[in-house]
Amino acid sequence: MTSTRVDRWIWAVRLTRTRSEATDLCRAGHVRVDGRSAKPATAVGVGSRVRARVRGVERDVEVTRVVDKRVGAAVAAGCLVDHSPPPPPRDSVPPLLFGERDRGTGRPTKRDRRRIDREVGRRRT
Repeated sequence: MTSTRVDRWIWAVRLTRTRSEATDLCRAGHVRVDGRSAKPATAVGVGSRVRARVRGVERDVEVTRVVDKRVGAAVAAGCLVDHSPPPPPRDSVPPLLFGERDRGTGRPTKRDRRRIDREVGRRRT
């Protein structure tokens, strides 16, 4: 086999959990093959570069082996070369949007909600 569909390959090498998730990524424009936006049926072959944003993480991989059936993790690792940048360290990740609330304090009060809205810069409509 010399080529296969990009959505099938992404699923087969375990970049996504389901094939429909891979198809949805392609339709949403989160997959690029050799620098071009890819539809689910775009063909990929050995040497193709696939960039995909999967669950908020940008993955940049090179196809080294074409597979169209889901394979085990060890085999999947041999089907691609990962050129993705390393993930940022945990301490450099920004805090939650609203900050952390103490466990057991429940929902924010009306006063807390207004303070949060002021900090975030939301306007009432």
